Amino acid sequence: MPTFVYMTRCDGCGMCVDICPSDIMHIDTTVRRAYNIEPNMCWECYSCVKACPHQAIDARGYADFAPLGHSLRVLREEEKGTIAWRIKFRNGTEKNFLSPITTKPWGQAIPQLADQPEPSPAMRDGQLLFSEPKYIRLDDGDLHTLESNGLTMKEGVYY
Repeated sequence: MPTFVYMTRCDGCGMCVDICPSDIMHIDTTVRRAYNIEPNMCWECYSCVKACPHQAIDARGYADFAPLGHSLRVLREEEKGTIAWRIKFRNGTEKNFLSPITTKPWGQAIPQLADQPEPSPAMRDGQLLFSEPKYIRLDDGDLHTLESNGLTMKEGVYY
């Protein structure tokens, strides 16, 4: 289910707007509060829920861990470096799922991928990359193109 915003908790900081990958979280210009403009397009990634510093955004949990008739709250505690998902079931019992989060400032944890060694031929031919097309392999030290493989792009769409 898509996310929803508690207007009494939201202060319009815009952190959810900045992090939403599908660009559906917006700030209402009249009341200066966030809202989901297209709930049907929500990916349910919960990035906005995790990013909200005021715990103003909630979501319905998936049926595999939270059956119908529950409420789901997310509690971020940056001082402790944790995020907890608190589920309150219909019968009143509660369950907390606690997970660690990163506490590094935004942009500080940038991996230096250029310093990492390239994958070996055994790694590229292994099971982890079994679905990689042979036309984009880097075996020759270069990225293959359609032309170098004798292929052409067909115009139109065929079904």
